[in-house]
Amino acid sequence: MELQLIQQKIFEIRGYRVMIDFHLAELYEVENRALKQAVRRNMDRFPPDFMFQLTNKEANEMIHIGVSQSVIPPNYNLGSSLPFAFTEQGVAMLSSILKSKKAIEINIGIMRAFVMLRELTTGYAEIKKQLDQFMLDTNLQIADIYDILNEMASKQKQLDKPRNPVGFVIPKK
Repeated sequence: MELQLIQQKIFEIRGYRVMIDFHLAELYEVENRALKQAVRRNMDRFPPDFMFQLTNKEANEMIHIGVSQSVIPPNYNLGSSLPFAFTEQGVAMLSSILKSKKAIEINIGIMRAFVMLRELTTGYAEIKKQLDQFMLDTNLQIADIYDILNEMASKQKQLDKPRNPVGFVIPKK
């Protein structure tokens, strides 16, 4: 499974990076109903930081986003039950209740996608730190240049004052 396809199915909700149940069911090639049923039978394995159910508002927001990005499929029936959102740990826990070869293969790909996103985030943080330092250094250098230009301008004003002529001067009659 291509990591980029998996990464497109990872969203940020409530401050967690999550995957939605129907995307996982699609990747595992099982019915969403079967995935949710397996999860409900093993709820003790899924504390709130592993999995949570979306609120109506969250689900509706995802549907509005989904109009252009296929976040929630158009045929998804919110009336029956709200989607589950699985964090990285929740997806890992799914591998203990879904034991098919396909589930194992997909879980490995999903774990790699989460790790890659975490590395990218760390990389962005380092780049931002370096950019902030660069901006600070640059601003200090610009301030120094500004001070030098002001000093040169004040000296130029002194040079522009009328001076006594030097050399042989013919008196005016």
